[in-house]
Amino acid sequence: MVESDNGFFGRFGGRYVAEVLRRPIEELEEAFHACMKDPAFLAELDDIRANYIGRPTPLYYAKRLSEQLGGAQIYVKLEGLANTGAHKINNAIGQALVAKRMGKTRIIAETGAGQHGVATAAACAKLGLKCRVYMGEVDVRRQQPNVSTMEMYGAEVVPVTSGSRILKDAINDAMRDWAANFKDTHYLIGSALGPAPFPDMVRTFQSVIGREVKQQMAAIGKNIDAMVACVGGGSNAIGFFEPFIEGPEPKLYGAEAGGIGPGRGNNASRMVGNDAVDGIMQGFKTRFLLTEDGQAGETRSISAGLDYVGIGPQLAQMGESGRIKFDAILDSEALAAVKTFAQTEGVLFAMESAHAGALALKIAPAMRKDQNLVVNMSGRGDKDIFITCPVFRPEEWKQFLRAELARLDAGKDIHDAESMKK
Repeated sequence: MVESDNGFFGRFGGRYVAEVLRRPIEELEEAFHACMKDPAFLAELDDIRANYIGRPTPLYYAKRLSEQLGGAQIYVKLEGLANTGAHKINNAIGQALVAKRMGKTRIIAETGAGQHGVATAAACAKLGLKCRVYMGEVDVRRQQPNVSTMEMYGAEVVPVTSGSRILKDAINDAMRDWAANFKDTHYLIGSALGPAPFPDMVRTFQSVIGREVKQQMAAIGKNIDAMVACVGGGSNAIGFFEPFIEGPEPKLYGAEAGGIGPGRGNNASRMVGNDAVDGIMQGFKTRFLLTEDGQAGETRSISAGLDYVGIGPQLAQMGESGRIKFDAILDSEALAAVKTFAQTEGVLFAMESAHAGALALKIAPAMRKDQNLVVNMSGRGDKDIFITCPVFRPEEWKQFLRAELARLDAGKDIHDAESMKK
């Protein structure tokens, strides 16, 4: 298992937090390492993975697409088939179990696309913990299906109206809550970032993805020549890559949010281009998209889960060392990839995962037919209907929304809905 060097990955990482949080973080680190050495904890985690999450998730051979592209054989790790629809549940369950063993009764979380919020809410419902999720107001608007699901699991969803009203602002509010309530509260960070030990914890709980891929490819006698994952904060990527980090092979590729193109505020590319700088924010050091006065800059992406201003510290270090090659995928390329994988293989990628799919479509044709590429479908695209339908079916989508608004304005089914709430 790869570990940080006292919380650092090269010059990135660390623990830059207010004094009030130092002891709670140290207690969390002690509890995490104790749990990972405890056979009873690991047995409980394995049981939940198998019987609740649904692991192992399938590794799917994209035969038709591989033949059409004429290059590498493409395999898709279907994390979207995990319970709650994405990889986020792997880490949410792991951290929630640690928190419960510490005697915490309340969980708070941040979320962008909403999948981490959904996973955290589900984990809390299963384990009997109170749950509050902070979500930027912009993301609340564009991810209403996930907001509804979080509330269905019993979570309180708090729209964040400060700053740019996206993921970075949700993190800020969650950190303030934790500082005020750490005695009974655990902050369940969803990506491989934040102050140490969070990057190590998230990578550890998400490494189940990469370890399954390694076993599944070995079981069919196939080598892995290339691996592709999308990278926002980086939880799916670091877990997917974990078993292969220290070796020279396979080639590792990270797909960042290229938004609408180059230029400040047009994308969320930290490792591609020259807009990002080293900075310290939200408890750790990494590559950030900052303004001239050192504040969090504006980002843009069609995917709510990839628009964070920073990148996980371990991924930043791996990018600078050359272990991961990054590319910036445009919104239009991600949308095209959604359609390609759906119509060719019957697999519906989430917008975040579609960035990895788009990069795979670029890489595979340049590889040999006897080589194998694995792309991580970190989540499925059901949640993105409010993003994809206006693009692919604009007139029909307008008619549907108008009809729904008319139905609601007329009060039809409202009585039944109120009765259900009671």
